[in-house]
Amino acid sequence: MQTISIHTENRISKILIGENLSNLNKYLPTGNTILITDENIMKLYGAMFPAFPVITIGLGEKNKTLDTLSLIFDKLIEFEADRSTFIVAIGGGIVCDVAGFAASVYMRGLRYGFVSTTLLSQVDASVGGKNGVNFRGYKNMIGVFQQPEFVIVDIDMLKSLNDKEFRSGFAEIVKAAAIKSESLFSYIEHNYEKALLKDPIVLEKMIYESVLIKAAVVEEDEKEKGERKKLNFGHTFAHSIEHNTGMLHGEAVSIGMALAADLSVKLGLLEENVAQRLCNILQKLGLPVTLKIDYRNLIAAMKKDKKRDGDNLNMVFLDRIGHALIKKMSINQLENKYL
Repeated sequence: MQTISIHTENRISKILIGENLSNLNKYLPTGNTILITDENIMKLYGAMFPAFPVITIGLGEKNKTLDTLSLIFDKLIEFEADRSTFIVAIGGGIVCDVAGFAASVYMRGLRYGFVSTTLLSQVDASVGGKNGVNFRGYKNMIGVFQQPEFVIVDIDMLKSLNDKEFRSGFAEIVKAAAIKSESLFSYIEHNYEKALLKDPIVLEKMIYESVLIKAAVVEEDEKEKGERKKLNFGHTFAHSIEHNTGMLHGEAVSIGMALAADLSVKLGLLEENVAQRLCNILQKLGLPVTLKIDYRNLIAAMKKDKKRDGDNLNMVFLDRIGHALIKKMSINQLENKYL
């Protein structure tokens, strides 16, 4: 097991890479604990849960809503949760986002931790303290910054993922490498076949290096005022793609990165062969890099992006593998490039 600590203004968040769900009790405070999970994880792993009350939510992005928060709040009241209650979310990104947000606002904030069960969540959603829900189909429009006390990254639980969801998680690993680490990017290129076969040593290294990158960025800029915006590489496109298509987040991020790299080339920031290198590894990982879509719909949804600043979007571009930069781009400029 490897531990990465994220030190922020109000909390130290420990990311426990290679720890197991069976050891969850070691990290819980004394007193009342309530678990939050989804139907699938409950079915697969519920027998391994500690003997605490469980709140079970539905599956899929459609459950990342204010209605699900209401369900959770009703159950917390039913279970007599108070300010000493500790919340543990056991699941993927949707469970962690919703449960982390619920814990952060219920009675003005409860302590909480995560057991992360998907690759996407292990390298991204459960790390860094961004919790929220969608609103009227727009991604993460309502949320908070609040760090979990711990995140258990149980690599063994990845064995239960279907192939599509497993591959989806690699988009965030490639993103971390693309913006911050040429060495990790090269490692992915040389070891992607082993990773796809769920080689535990290769997966642990990729997860560890990705989380290390994110941890350093979050420590520097927890509330996303500057450097943390680079973690949004591909995401402004991706959130719009998700809104228009309903595809998996990782798949949308993969296409979003390909579009952002292409735009980097169009702006003269990136060599075309480097953009192709990015697309090549995404395709080798079984991720999409193109999409037939009406760009009018894509840009219309981008206008609702929470990172919009007036008539401008804070766009993340590459100028080489391992280095990203943030530039403001007007909606008009974007329309001129694609419409």
